[in-house]
Amino acid sequence: MSQITQSLNPHVAPLLNAGLQSQILLPADQGYGAREATYWSRAAALKPACIVRPRSVEEVSTAVKALVSAGEKFAVRSGGHAPSQGVSNINGGVTIDLSLIDHIEYDDVSETVKIGPGQRWRQVYKELQKHNRTAAGSRDGSVGVAGFLLGGGYSWITTRKGWGCDNVLAFEVVLGDGRIITADENQHADLFRALKGGGNNFGVVTNFTMRTISCSHVWGGKLIAPNEAMPDVIRICSSFPETLSKFPNANVVMVISYVPERKEIVASAALVQTQGAADDPGMRELMALPKIMDTTKISTIYDLTFEFFLPHNYHNSWFTICFKNDERIVAKAVEVHQNLVEDLKSFATEADFRTQCILQPLPTFIAEHSAATGGNIMGIERHQSNGVIFLLSAMMKTPEQEAFAHPRVKAGVEAVKEFAATIEGGNLPWIYMNYADKTQDVLGGYGIDNVRKMKEVAAKYDPYQVFQKFCPGGWKVADVKL
Repeated sequence: MSQITQSLNPHVAPLLNAGLQSQILLPADQGYGAREATYWSRAAALKPACIVRPRSVEEVSTAVKALVSAGEKFAVRSGGHAPSQGVSNINGGVTIDLSLIDHIEYDDVSETVKIGPGQRWRQVYKELQKHNRTAAGSRDGSVGVAGFLLGGGYSWITTRKGWGCDNVLAFEVVLGDGRIITADENQHADLFRALKGGGNNFGVVTNFTMRTISCSHVWGGKLIAPNEAMPDVIRICSSFPETLSKFPNANVVMVISYVPERKEIVASAALVQTQGAADDPGMRELMALPKIMDTTKISTIYDLTFEFFLPHNYHNSWFTICFKNDERIVAKAVEVHQNLVEDLKSFATEADFRTQCILQPLPTFIAEHSAATGGNIMGIERHQSNGVIFLLSAMMKTPEQEAFAHPRVKAGVEAVKEFAATIEGGNLPWIYMNYADKTQDVLGGYGIDNVRKMKEVAAKYDPYQVFQKFCPGGWKVADVKL
């Protein structure tokens, strides 16, 4: 830490007085810029007054108590993969960077794993692969553990075992007053459930204990179909939530995107068959599509993280909704994406941007897996029909391009939402936190009963509203009106 700068930075004083000097990075320090550069979206790289990097749960507790006592606002960062500005970083305040709390401890007796919030999923898969096990983590291996799980977390095994958060057996949490507690089904069970999809409303999670499943090899990879195949892609996408009910080991995420290298829109399917079967009937229609590329093979969850990832160093605009599985709405989403590409071409050179129209199946039976583990706070069990998670995004090279793209991405999602409203039950209320823009009402989409439960839990465990007022990033339950 720069000795000259520290005397000019009042935000540092409470951390210094708490004995955390060796863990502080100031803007003049070389490590400060290096940490800011590791945010996935350039829009998320802000200018905190300082970064503190605790090495243990005790140091997290010390930092939280010191900052709250001094009235300092702060952010909490795990992997820093959130696309929206300010979710895991802060201008002018203190960013608590959890990257040094990165343990992975597998227990072969209980077949569980303890994971630090600073770890990323690729490393988790690498460690578990040694034991022929895997966990319900992110498809993109560069995503951080904490944000993924606290936002719900859709994984390759969600159709078999529920959301990532449903597979957490215990959370170690630092509360707003610095207390360190463990929340599980037997102790602090109300907090345990609220953390499963509740974001950063209640505390700083410093350890996740998760169940694992047997998994030595999978079959999977990437299949890219040309634009001419789009009518078949739309038809197959709209049948997939029903297909999964028959073939739950077959997993697909359809990503329709503008690829500047090809100067065209293509359909890219990320495929995984979790039992390693190359001939799963649930995949046959997809595999019959005409192909620009096909990398499918016997592999591992770990190895596939090198194929399934989003490019970094863009300024990202993401908006998401969930709609009823209906071929007409899927077709509208594809049309809206095509219109977005044409709009962006009018402003940015083609080499400067990428887009995504992600269509992800959300069959109702996933909620049954959630219920079997005690339930979560997201309220997806309210859905009366199979759904599709729709994400529309634009990845731009400059802030000016992002400013142009952001309202157009938002308008595109609103257009799909308006079209879905013309179909009975077309719009589903839930919004996926991990895909959402900061302006979207994520928690309101959880339903009145769950919002009420979250408010009760927040009042019980954080009576001074530390994680509502001092930690402003993310989606705050205090902002949701009943």
